[in-house]
Amino acid sequence: MFLFDLPKLKEENVDFERFMQSPDFWNNTEEAQKISQKLKTNTDTIKEFEDMQGEVEDFELFLELIKEENDESQTSELNKEMKNIDIALEKLKLKTLLSGEYDRNNAILSIHAGAGGTEAQDWADMLFRMYTRWAESHSYKVSILDILKDTEAGIKSVALLINGENVYGYLKSEKGVHRLVRISPFDANSRRHTSFASVDVMPEITDEDDVEISESEIKVDTYRSGGAGGQHVNTTDSAVRITHIPTGIVVSCQNERSQHKNKATALKMLKAKLIEVKEMEHKEKIEDIQGKYNQIAWGSQIRSYVFHPYSLVKDHRTNAEIGNIQSVMDGNIDVFINEYLKYSSMNT
Repeated sequence: MFLFDLPKLKEENVDFERFMQSPDFWNNTEEAQKISQKLKTNTDTIKEFEDMQGEVEDFELFLELIKEENDESQTSELNKEMKNIDIALEKLKLKTLLSGEYDRNNAILSIHAGAGGTEAQDWADMLFRMYTRWAESHSYKVSILDILKDTEAGIKSVALLINGENVYGYLKSEKGVHRLVRISPFDANSRRHTSFASVDVMPEITDEDDVEISESEIKVDTYRSGGAGGQHVNTTDSAVRITHIPTGIVVSCQNERSQHKNKATALKMLKAKLIEVKEMEHKEKIEDIQGKYNQIAWGSQIRSYVFHPYSLVKDHRTNAEIGNIQSVMDGNIDVFINEYLKYSSMNT
């Protein structure tokens, strides 16, 4: 659905409000929460668009008034208002690009260190911090689903669930290989190293997006959770790892203390991955791509982060670049996300 199809959003809200007036609406808490969230999302979108319309109308009246009175003293205020409207319009325009089937969903973001031991694992940890900072700056909620830390430094892998409006629509731009160039703090000779980490992004699926998975297609392993950062170590085998036998996809979750809850989350991760693979291969059935997933290799990097011999972050798809690399590592990646959304809209 197009994000700013206002008549459609208003029509949906009428239906949602009617459902909510039913006496048995809260009997199914999970479904009730979904409808409530959709109502809020639609209402916020409608308000944002109508507020923008109001601001533009006010600006036009202000402009006419200045013309009539020929008052040049208001030029500075007029320019300020125009700049604010341009920023707001650009933000609104970017939202209209989030029209993909799953763009409004939460996102599951996974980071895996490439070859290179400690150096690559430290780079994966730096990306983990970057995405966490980005999410926090947008008031999104971050939950660690699974993390594998190294005994020396950094992380081998981490999976995050990021909750918020349009999170997948924004973060899908980050899927790919990220390249780091710097003087390694782990090299006694202070030599320059190049490290790689892969980032995978999937939408968190809902019941409506469900994929059928039979028990015969999966292998379930349980193990003892180490907890995030090694804290609150669980004494039972509550962590769950699921392998999808036909495709070789492996997912794991240790976020909850309950094995049942971890399995449920891992299954949602697996279903999201199967939907993604199905879309990527343009096949109607998952069975059509059995055995092919394991052969998908890393492609060329989508973005380079250079600390030495100069400071630069460059996206190789859009050519967007930022010289302040520390700002990027602190989570300021919206420039890359926005440019990718524009790039994608022109290449689809």
